[in-house]
Amino acid sequence: MIGAIAGDIIGSVYEHFSIKTTEFELFHQASRFTDDTVLTVAVADAIVSGKEYTHVLKDYARRFPNAGYGGNFMQWAFSKSEEPYYSFGNGSAMRVGPVGFAFSDLQVVLKEAKLSASVTHNHPEGIKGAQAVAAAVHLARQKYSKRQIKLYIKEHFGYNLDRTLEQIRPNYQFDVSCQGSVPEAIIAFLEADDYEDAVRKAVSLGGDSDTLACMAGAIAQAYYGEVPYKIEEKARSMLPSDLLEVVDEFNRFAGLE
Repeated sequence: MIGAIAGDIIGSVYEHFSIKTTEFELFHQASRFTDDTVLTVAVADAIVSGKEYTHVLKDYARRFPNAGYGGNFMQWAFSKSEEPYYSFGNGSAMRVGPVGFAFSDLQVVLKEAKLSASVTHNHPEGIKGAQAVAAAVHLARQKYSKRQIKLYIKEHFGYNLDRTLEQIRPNYQFDVSCQGSVPEAIIAFLEADDYEDAVRKAVSLGGDSDTLACMAGAIAQAYYGEVPYKIEEKARSMLPSDLLEVVDEFNRFAGLE
């Protein structure tokens, strides 16, 4: 899970300042964790504790109100309503990484990813985006090859993964939809040589860079088996103790230690 968190932190300073290159400082003095991290940890907490996603997501949003949530999510989180708001934004996909790590059966992963998404993002594209990222994390952790992961995602979710980053990058713009960011994050992972390269490639696309790097980082951690020590330690040092406690508890739960 730290792979998603580190990706979020690394991409945070470039979210509204597209750089279109992989050559950049990984951790800037303005780097910070965002809503991507908060809600990823919330999903992990819900899995470990067995609590309902709705209640846990609302609780975390209220505990960390300034993390940079989207407007619709903020309105939902601070309201009394527990009804989803039919979103196809990438919020469902950015937070789903723990689902792919926690469960050993792919069908359970898909079911749980849908459940975690649909409490807010009950649009078909919102659910599909979450399932695609969770499935990619699961398959990567199960030692499937990149070719096998690519074929599965293409066949089951219909995403076009035959484009290259060089083709995507020049004209890619800020896009917070699942359909406009999940395939791109997966392609960044597919083209990467290691964890750091996956995050750098995701950020280099521009646009919603923290979320792209969060999704690509989760898959890359699962595939490569770890996050480089210096990156992990820097990311951990930027988290408050209560979030770190959940990260460590989830790592024990999912066998990631």
